[in-house]
Amino acid sequence: MKPSSSSGADRSTACEPSAIPMSAPATTGTDGGRGAGTTPEAMERDGGIGASVAPSSAERDASCGDRCGGDRCIEVMEEDTCCVRYVCMGPNPMMARYVYALIFLVTNLLAWTVRDYGHSALGELRRLRGCQGARDCLGAEGVLRISLGCFLFFFVMFLSTARTRKTHDCRNSWHSEWWPAKIALWMALTAVPFFAPSPLIQLYGKVAHFGAGAFLVIQLISVTRFITWINDCCRSETNLKRCHMQVQVVSIVAYVGALLGIVLMYVWYAPTTSCKLNILFITVTLVLVQLMTFISVNSKVKAGYLAPGLMGIYVVFLCWSAIRSEPHTEICNRKASVATSADWLNIASFVIAVIVVVAATFSTGIDSKCLQYVQFKRTETESEDDDIPYGFGFFHFVFAMGAMYFAMLFLGWNAHQKMEKWTIDVGWASAWVRIGNEWLAAIAYIWMIISPIVWKSRQVVSSSTCA
Repeated sequence: MKPSSSSGADRSTACEPSAIPMSAPATTGTDGGRGAGTTPEAMERDGGIGASVAPSSAERDASCGDRCGGDRCIEVMEEDTCCVRYVCMGPNPMMARYVYALIFLVTNLLAWTVRDYGHSALGELRRLRGCQGARDCLGAEGVLRISLGCFLFFFVMFLSTARTRKTHDCRNSWHSEWWPAKIALWMALTAVPFFAPSPLIQLYGKVAHFGAGAFLVIQLISVTRFITWINDCCRSETNLKRCHMQVQVVSIVAYVGALLGIVLMYVWYAPTTSCKLNILFITVTLVLVQLMTFISVNSKVKAGYLAPGLMGIYVVFLCWSAIRSEPHTEICNRKASVATSADWLNIASFVIAVIVVVAATFSTGIDSKCLQYVQFKRTETESEDDDIPYGFGFFHFVFAMGAMYFAMLFLGWNAHQKMEKWTIDVGWASAWVRIGNEWLAAIAYIWMIISPIVWKSRQVVSSSTCA
């Protein structure tokens, strides 16, 4: 009989000699107590002959802990042999991911504190006084040093947990437990970069551009894959018949919302014809939304309106983020120019941006299947009970790339520019990175929906040639 436990169970041998037999139901016959129930009175009457006393909950928990080495476990009854079998539950990796996200959030806040308020403290370190670049290079180098420590921590975790497949693997225990040791490791690796020479930190800053770019690519693939999965799920035969009207309403709302966002960007960020660059960004976004919709409803693709509507909202958001990342001195960026480094709106935007960075890193890290090759005739492989719920190695790799990404956000993708307090991802470099990410997201979505047709036609041509 299969245990009724969650995945990740390490099953013990059924009905071992030390297994606890299932107690018989209590009876009140006149047999002198032989085979009587499980009460102590019955035991005293018959001297313990044939009596079966059920262990207390404390005894069961102690026995379970001894069997599983202190891990969580449950008891499962065997129908055939009437015995109780222990199912040992390994460490819980589902809770561990939230602790890693908390560590990542604390590191983000520490980097922001060093950038905005750490100049006096950093100035006391002799090793940092010789940093080269702009007059604010101490704050920039402080962010890079915090980022390097975070990167090293998650990269060590990546190397030590990569290719973990089963929950009974000892690396699952390292991933999900041993928190005092890992907190000490994180603190040590965060402190070590502050003793590194400045040229090494500057080199890391250049490498971080590529790591942050890799993070953005993984993130947009994950988002695009999630949108296409929602579209396929809603358009399946069972769901389409049951909630056809809801899908149509959501599709229309998403598509109209994307167009409304484009109109508002024209009003806010392109008030005059002199704002040529903003007009270009917004117009290209409009073209991409229409192109994705046209391809999705094509008779050969038949992807419907839901996916292009959701992707339209996503690319409009990326375009808006790019324009908001323009320097606040730009006359075309009216919404940004009214914000100062101390007003509540800018502070709220900063806090929301940091939370979004952590949430995006977390959601991307647990989507370990986003980079797997998706066959057109998708075959779902059955997962076993002791399979890990998400890829540990990929999870830590994404967080390592996320460490480089938040460094670029706090520096505006340029370590030599001055960043105002309570600002994040501001500068022309940030704006162009966002625009490039938007265009790449649209290209990735279009390729995902047309690739089955392209590969299918190639297979047909190849088979006809071989014949």
